[in-house]
Amino acid sequence: MNQIVLITGATSGFGKACAEKFAAAGYDLIITGRRKDRLDALAAELGARPAPQAARFPDGPDPMVHSRIKVLPLVFDVQDKAAVFAAIGALPAAWKKIDLLINNAGLALGRDFFDEASMDDWETMIDTNVKGLLYVSRAVIPFMVERNKGHIINMGSVAAKDIYEKGNVYCASKAAVDAISKSMRIDLLQHSIKVTAIHPGAAETEFSMVRFKGDEGLANKIYEGFTPLSAEDVADAIFYCATLPAHVCINDLTMTCTAQANAVYFHKKN
Repeated sequence: MNQIVLITGATSGFGKACAEKFAAAGYDLIITGRRKDRLDALAAELGARPAPQAARFPDGPDPMVHSRIKVLPLVFDVQDKAAVFAAIGALPAAWKKIDLLINNAGLALGRDFFDEASMDDWETMIDTNVKGLLYVSRAVIPFMVERNKGHIINMGSVAAKDIYEKGNVYCASKAAVDAISKSMRIDLLQHSIKVTAIHPGAAETEFSMVRFKGDEGLANKIYEGFTPLSAEDVADAIFYCATLPAHVCINDLTMTCTAQANAVYFHKKN
């Protein structure tokens, strides 16, 4: 098999763009998500692509070239601990040789003052953005430890770095991802496992539609007056971090569009 990438939340946004980016470079993929129809369609699309060359990670032997990449879809919700461990634990032996884990599954729900926010929204964000990342990581890391190699890329946000009005628990959940990434980096040094946190700013994906619960007017307003990042921009940065030489690790990368300085400050044209 080629080198293997596991991507959570692969049916849209950054996850889908990463799947397409790594597939185009010839990597085999494990893609996960809650929506079986989307996941199966993406698996069929990616699996039909020829591998242009052997996929190469810098810290492993050159893999064999395959005429087609392999794609394995796994349908589960990262919030469900039992489902996460069952699905990943049942992987065939060849698929357990995961070289790169991209912990992408996450979301924002609502943008309300603290005293007015929905506690259900809070719990969903914590269960997905924090606990889901922990579950998937703990399920996959033993495979990396056994081989004394691997790379984990955690999807954070500029919201981890600067707290903004009505961001409350979403910001807190991404700050937790930042802290978890730093602690992973320390604790997994002994196993030669790289850990990278990627913190994107405003990016035009389904993110705002989910956050505003289908209110297209509110979602579109977020991106008025400037050119935001695209999912492909973020996937390009992730691919760069994943394909550096074996002795190089980008620990923390914050990226925004040119019109954004941080989570708070934008320059928007009228």
